[in-house]
Order: sequence, then structure tokens, then C-alpha cells
Amino acid sequence: MAMSRDEIYKKVRAILVETLGVDEEEVTPTAALREDLGAESIDYLDIAFRLEKAFTTDPAHPFKIPRGELFPENLPAVMSDERYVKDGKITPDGIVELKKRMPYSDFTEFDKAPSMESAASLMNVDTIVNYMQARLNA
Repeated sequence: MAMSRDEIYKKVRAILVETLGVDEEEVTPTAALREDLGAESIDYLDIAFRLEKAFTTDPAHPFKIPRGELFPENLPAVMSDERYVKDGKITPDGIVELKKRMPYSDFTEFDKAPSMESAASLMNVDTIVNYMQARLNA
């Protein structure tokens, strides 16, 4: 059975509240995981684990999130590469790389000013909801 976006959002919000110890009203669609909600690297593993558990409807067929698919690995190292970032701005090759690694993020605002600062907002609550919606309703 397909889940609505609102149902997915509510589950994701509950997981983020529990995992990150934030208030429910802080978990808005555009809240950046690291900058607004205080997520750290280890939290991403916990969030993925909790998402798998919460969205498994049949224990015989558990929902799995492949490593690096929702939360890209080695992104800080990639973004320190001169091919991708110059003078604090993300290069065209860097934009391509980010879009490849983060296909569930909304790049609308980022594309207007592709900087390292604006890149931080790409991993937000909506990114997780978009990912879950695509995976669950495929």
C-alpha cells in the first residue's frame, strides 16, 4: 500500500525528534539536518536504522537503505576537491557531482547561488521525505 507524503513526513518527523532530541516544531520541511537540527555524522546512521525499522511493514521483507544512498558518503572530502569547489563557490563539475550524489534534494535555491554555505541546506527534512516517498511508492 502506498503511503501519502503527509504520512511519510509524520513518521520522518517523529524519528528526527527522537533521534536528535529536538522539538517537533523545529522539524520543518526545510530544516537542514546538521545546521538547524544539530545532526552529527553518527546520527545519520541512527536515522537510517530507525527509518528502516519504522518503514518495514513485513518482517520477512525488511525495508533497507543501502549505505550512502540517502546520506552520501565522503561528501566533505569531495567538496574539498578543487575540481568541485573554488573560492567557496561550487564549480559546475561540483554541482553535477552533488546532484548525482543527492538526487532527492531540491536544488532550486542552491542553483541560484551555488556556494558551500547554501550546499549545507540541501540535506534537509524534505530530502529524507522525498527519498522515502520515491522508495516506498516505486
